[in-house]
Amino acid sequence: MKVLVIEDNEELAQNITSYLTREGYICELATNHFQAINKLNGFKYDCIVLDIILPDGNGLDILGHIKSEKIDSGILIISAKNSLDDKVNGLELGADDYLTKPFHLPELNARLKAIYRRKYLQGAYEIRFNEIYINTDNMEVSVNDSILDLTRKEYALLLYFLTNQNRVLTRQTIAEHLWGDYTDNLVNFDFVYQHVKNLRKKIVQADGKDYIETVYGLGYKLNTNK
Repeated sequence: MKVLVIEDNEELAQNITSYLTREGYICELATNHFQAINKLNGFKYDCIVLDIILPDGNGLDILGHIKSEKIDSGILIISAKNSLDDKVNGLELGADDYLTKPFHLPELNARLKAIYRRKYLQGAYEIRFNEIYINTDNMEVSVNDSILDLTRKEYALLLYFLTNQNRVLTRQTIAEHLWGDYTDNLVNFDFVYQHVKNLRKKIVQADGKDYIETVYGLGYKLNTNK
């Protein structure tokens, strides 16, 4: 899961991003309103962790921007303000959930997973696609009941394909989803080919079909018609 954390408290922001990274998330950080808008306009995120109080603006204004630009991300508001009005306004503007500070990081993780399930997996914690099975709670993948030994990037890549079936995903889009804004400094995205190749090989070795097709000149797609 790719997450944008919008939080101006340096210690809390570091704690959140470090914890979520250890849990297998791709995390990016914005510490103010200006940075947040730039990232939202330039990149796509599965979920956004949004603080309401920012040094140069209000998180609710960012929610308004997300709504007006039709940005399709799950949104979890975090705020020290335990106000019913803030919760109602945030939810009415499109937030999916609200978490009051202070909170435990495992609860934040659980809330993000729940948002992801509701938004992308119809509320389920598992994905079944023919012989492929993914348990998103423990990040376990099996093909024909054989557990695959996937790296975290390969797991995230397979999940990305399965939640974007029959859509062409460019190498740049895949790179940004798996590596975040680190890709801004890259000359090319040739490394994506190796990760796709390794994932396809592991699926086929478990007697699974090779559903991932190369779309020459564009990228890749998961073909459900095989």
